[in-house]
Formats: sequence, C-alpha cells, structure tokens
Amino acid sequence: MARRFTLDGARVLVLERAPDILDGASKGNSGILHTGFDAPPDTLEQACIAAGHQEYLKIRDRLGLPLRTTGAMVVAWTEAEAARLPALMEQAHRNGVTDVRPLDRAEILERAPHINPAFHGGFLVPRESVIDPWAAPTGYLLQAIANGAHVDRNAPVQGGAFDGETWRLDLPGRSVRTRSVINCAGLYGDHVDQLLLGAPGFEIRPRKGQFVVFDKAAARLLPTILLPVPSPTTKGVVVCPTAYGNILVGPTAEEQESRADASVDGATLAMLRETAARLVPALAGQPITATYAGIRPATEEKGYRITPYPDRRYISVGGIRSTGLTAALGIARHVAGLHRACGTDWAPLAAPGWPAAPRLSETDPRDWQDRDNGGIVCHCELVTRREIEAALGGPLPARSLGGLKRRTRATMGRCQGFYCSGALAEITAGHFAAPLADPAEDRHD
Repeated sequence: MARRFTLDGARVLVLERAPDILDGASKGNSGILHTGFDAPPDTLEQACIAAGHQEYLKIRDRLGLPLRTTGAMVVAWTEAEAARLPALMEQAHRNGVTDVRPLDRAEILERAPHINPAFHGGFLVPRESVIDPWAAPTGYLLQAIANGAHVDRNAPVQGGAFDGETWRLDLPGRSVRTRSVINCAGLYGDHVDQLLLGAPGFEIRPRKGQFVVFDKAAARLLPTILLPVPSPTTKGVVVCPTAYGNILVGPTAEEQESRADASVDGATLAMLRETAARLVPALAGQPITATYAGIRPATEEKGYRITPYPDRRYISVGGIRSTGLTAALGIARHVAGLHRACGTDWAPLAAPGWPAAPRLSETDPRDWQDRDNGGIVCHCELVTRREIEAALGGPLPARSLGGLKRRTRATMGRCQGFYCSGALAEITAGHFAAPLADPAEDRHD
C-alpha cells in the first residue's frame, strides 16, 4: 500500500506497531504466487489475485524479486475428490486461468516421480510459482522509502479523531496529522476501526496455520507444488518447494482467540509429517529443518473486507488471508482507486527509483558467490557478514533477530543458529532493543 500511494504521488507515513516489519500475519506464509484458479469467481479477492499476479511478473526484475515457476498439480486422492476436478477446472477457466489442463497418470508420475501412486486423477496449473514471502514486501516498502515514504516503528495507533479535514492519530507520547488513513492493521484491523471509527466493520477471527519445513536434502523429491482438492473452508495442506531450497508442508487451519499465539504443537506437527509422507512417501524419515506457524486475519465472512468511508477519508482493508501475498499489489491498486474518489491533487512520479530487494532465493545469485563479502557467518544458509551488516543499516534496518532472519535467512538453516549465534551477537551489538547476548555475561572474575 505504501509503495502504490508513494508512486501515485502521495506523501506517505507507515505506522508500524512492532519493532520491525513483517512481525505480524505477513511473516508466516507458504510463499506461493497464486494464479487465482480456485478463487471464488467474480469476487474482489479473485480480481486482486489476478491483478497482483500480473503486476508481480511485471515489476519483479526491476526490484530483483525471485520467481520459480514450478507449476502446480491439483491431485485427487479419493473418488469423491476426483469427481470435483472438472468443476475446479471450469472455475479456473471462469477466473481467466485458461491454461489449466487434465493430467493423465503417466504425466503426474513424470512431474512428481516420488508421489504416492494411489491417486485418482489431477490437473496442471502451469503458472503457479514459488516466490520469497519476505523479500517481496520488503522490496515494496524499500521502493516506497526510496521515493519519499517514511516508516515509524514501535508506533501503535492508540486513538484519534477526524475534524472534517484532517485526522489526528495518537501514538505513544505524540500525535501525527494526516489527510487520509488507510487501515492495513492485519490481525488488529478491527481494533483500529474501533479506535478511529467507533465501530469495526468486521471482526477478526484469528486462524492459525502450522508448517513443517524439511531439510534441503529433500528438495530433489518434489520439483512442483502439490495442491489438494480444496474444501469450502480451506485450501488444505500443501506440499511444495520453497524459494530457499527446502520442502514445506502445511498449513493447518485452526480457529483460536489469540492474535499473538503462533506456537506449534507436537501432535499437529506429527500429523503434517505423516500427511507429507503419505503424499510423497520418500519424505518419510527426512530431517526437519524448522517448524513455524502463521496467524491469518480471517473474519466472520470469507471474502476480503475492504470498505471506504469517503466522508472521513478513511479506507479499512481487512480480512486479507493467505492469498494476500499474491494479491497485495492488486489490493493496493484497488484501494488507490477507491481513494481517488476522495479527491487528490497528486501527480504520479515521473521517474521513480527502483532499489533492489534482499537476495534470499536459492535459485538466484547470492552474496557468498561475490568477492569481498566479509566471509560466511551463517554456514547453513550461506549468509555473509556483508549481508548482515547491510541488513542492520540502510533505509529499513533490522531491529530484531526476527527482522534480521527475514532479511538474510541467518539462523534459519539446519542448526537453527547453534553455530552462528555468537558471531551474530557480536555483529548486532547495539542494533537491537533486546540484544542477542548480555554483555555482563562476558565478564569474568
């Protein structure tokens, strides 16, 4: 959203409640660039997915964003699921994804030689792809900043009022004024609506999705995205490659009250491993690199909850669930169009800057391959000292270990930081509010 409004000529301030960006719903995603073949037809969500997919392909080279066109197979594991495949393909055609096609048994086994042969049919979605779920939003925000936007972190909105011309937004210890407000608060979107409008337009109902990440050695076992036949409530459990060279399985769909509890549990993780091994038997016994959970800002309704309030120059953007990574650019264009109804005097930037996003994808050139990189600090993920120092500086510096991970992949590999944490504590000293090491612990009697 910040990128779109900045490129359109607006003066933009992003208020982020957390110490770093992507600390909320955006940090836990499967990393798939969807075509929208299975989105509800003729809906805002489907339109935003299609527009977002198209714009990502258009801008990704200029921002240095990865794209791994693996394609996807929707595979039916029961006769009942197989009976639903023709309707799903018809839905894809209605959504403009006309290149889907049925796959015979030999083609499925050729595309995924290690798949369980006990399937009942499937079809191909050629343009489903794998992208980096952190580099993309980071790249969007870096472009906004490079063209004049500002970001305030640790800046939760605590209240405010509209006087008919401008908004006053109350932050801890200060206030800011703005002509317009775009509420993109994710898991706290209804809270912000309540604070500023007096009543929320929707109710967030957090939905947790747990994931298991297999070690890079498993990558050879599945070169494509393996999708289930979706149900009315969830896309189901996916097994797919990642941009970082792993195989991922998930997510679950667990309703919960907490907006912050992203914990995982042994029983659910075991179920995900068993599911992966049932679909791709060669994954049984493969080592696990990581587990994590994301919390989706679902609401009491299935669709996106985007509502303009023109008389108050306010737009609420809520209910952006797992498709939000793909749809983000399309959502931003849609909201910018809604805002034009409020009246603007902006002129789009004639020659915007295009800074490069962090290079995190395993299929793209990495910094460890270049000279004078300061040496490798995180050997599991081949992260260099230069990459870490760059992430700690610049226009959007990492201010937490989580932020550093999402900019560099440091500590995210096989040893989960066991070997590199000491070096990271030294390099990051003075950069984080919560340091990785207590200097007092280094003193000896």
